[in-house]
Order: sequence, then C-alpha cells, then structure tokens
Amino acid sequence: MEQALFVYMTAGSAEEARRIARALVEERLAACVNLVDGMESVYRWQGAVETARETVMIAKTRADRFEALRDRVRALHSYDTPCIVALPVGRGDAPYLDWIAVESAPVA
Repeated sequence: MEQALFVYMTAGSAEEARRIARALVEERLAACVNLVDGMESVYRWQGAVETARETVMIAKTRADRFEALRDRVRALHSYDTPCIVALPVGRGDAPYLDWIAVESAPVA
C-alpha cells in the first residue's frame, strides 16, 4: 500500500483555502482536505516580523501524489512562498488509510 501523507498548508483566507481544497479533491490529488479558519500566524518575512490571519489546510493524500499536489497548490496560491509541508502517517486505521489510497489515486 502507498504511504499516506498529511500535507499541512496555509492560505490567506478561507475563500482561497476552499478553492484550493476543492481543486485538490476534484483532481484526485487529495482524498480530503480539512479547513481550519481563524489561525493567527506570527512570522518573519523579508526582514520584518509580521502577523496575519490564515486558514490551515490539511490534505490527506498518497506519497506518490505529493509533487503533483505541491505543484497544483503553488499554481493556485496567492503567496510567493506558500507553506506546503508533508508529514508521513506512521500508523492509522487500515480502512481509513485504504480510503485515502483509493480516493487520491490517479485515474487510469
């Protein structure tokens, strides 16, 4: 079975996150994307400390789909350097992991 990944990402608004999430699921790059609105981020950007509200996206996908997912997020995202970080799923409920593998598999 293909390794499952959770891909952690952020977007500048709930609307942008919804648009990206829908594209990832429709294009089978992710089985599911959770959206968590209302996060506040404090970060350094171009020499200054900034604060912004963001929406977190957590995509469930297969490891072999990561590069395509990353490329699609970059194409759809408004940030110059979007956060796109893959976290391997070490263990999980087998039927759920199977569902991720099936729903994010490329269409033959």
